[in-house]
Amino acid sequence: MNWFQPALDLLQSLPSTPPPDSRLRRFFSPDRPVSISRAPGRLDVMGGIADYSGARVLELPLACATFALVQTQDASRCEVASHRVDRWDFFATALPLAPPEELATWFRNAPADRWAGYVVGVVQALLPPGSGLRILIDSTIPEGRGVASSAALEVAVAAAVAASFDIRVEPADLAALCQRVENHVVGAPCGIMDQMTSACGEQDRLLRLKCQPGAIEGHIAVPPGYRFYGIDSGISHAVSGADYGTVRTAAFMGLRILTTETAWRGSYLADLTPAEFAELGNCLPEEMLGAEFLERYGGITDTATTVRAVRRYPVRCATAHPVHEEQRVDRFAQLLHELPRRPSAADEMGELMYASHQSYTACGLGSDGTDRLVELVRAAGPQRGVFGAKITGGGSGGTVAVLGTREAEGCVREIAARYGAETGRTANVFTESGPGAAETGVLRLAATDHVTE
Repeated sequence: MNWFQPALDLLQSLPSTPPPDSRLRRFFSPDRPVSISRAPGRLDVMGGIADYSGARVLELPLACATFALVQTQDASRCEVASHRVDRWDFFATALPLAPPEELATWFRNAPADRWAGYVVGVVQALLPPGSGLRILIDSTIPEGRGVASSAALEVAVAAAVAASFDIRVEPADLAALCQRVENHVVGAPCGIMDQMTSACGEQDRLLRLKCQPGAIEGHIAVPPGYRFYGIDSGISHAVSGADYGTVRTAAFMGLRILTTETAWRGSYLADLTPAEFAELGNCLPEEMLGAEFLERYGGITDTATTVRAVRRYPVRCATAHPVHEEQRVDRFAQLLHELPRRPSAADEMGELMYASHQSYTACGLGSDGTDRLVELVRAAGPQRGVFGAKITGGGSGGTVAVLGTREAEGCVREIAARYGAETGRTANVFTESGPGAAETGVLRLAATDHVTE
């Protein structure tokens, strides 16, 4: 399969772009090469929001992807055109760019252009002095649906920009760069798993990643006869939203309380065992007002969030989640290896997914849509070839991951259709995996290869 074909088709169509977007006809110069990169979305199978607490996660790259087409220019400008659903958005700025903190302030005050912060932040981190760029973006990843559209955008742009200037960046380092952009330019306090999966994932294999800060432990093949599906709830979420940020902050508050009030001195909550947490966690309040925490403990070690004095935080649940999620992920990975010779392992794997979903809900990251989809999967059950389901990524909407047999696709689509009939929301289904950005590489087109008469 030619994974770059959608981008090539788009490039060839530009000369005949109709109004009102006829400016795309001459977006690229016919005299310069074009670099094309592809970065996929991801399905968060297990681990989810525990990544910022140092957890192990299991992530599957999807077939849907974002493409970045990049061409250098002599003018000291960055010009961006982005195809978003049924329209084109444009953004341009003079170069060089301001430092990350100034960019963050500017985009925070320009919500209509916030999407460009993902692109401009990457350019700011990679662009050599005195250079200019034209960047064209197209994507098949739905935005705000919990499948890492923002990470794919960052990774695709970073890979194509680096290739345009012959800058060698290791895939894991590129992912870390993109995470910093999302944290400090866009202002979204995400962990590392999305960018690492988009950059380093492999088709039909789960990326096993230890988020301390981002060590790849391997890629686990999805056993023959099984598949991980995604069902989009139709409810948008955002890792920059209050729910995700509140839970993340609360987890770091719990970390600070534990290392102050007990003898434990770990750096990551995921390193606590459930037995240790049962012994030490009595010092954690169920909830805590930010002002009270700041008065007693001063602050947190997280560089992506801050404690707000007037907000109440679910400290205990947010702290417990990564502790128990780590145990669930480890057991899930063990069962995944056993599944080809012991099909009954799928039942326990499904229960682990349901437990993970319940833990999200306890933290305040559930939603009526994702809860209903999980209920429908459980009702269908192993007799229909579906074993478990859970909310993905940052929660509060988005997509549900489902473990099932390959023959269960019809059942999964029935569940999506029933959900759509009940709610009036469109419930798209993700069925296929795809390669990560490093696996496909960057396609370099010479000037004559992208010119259409």
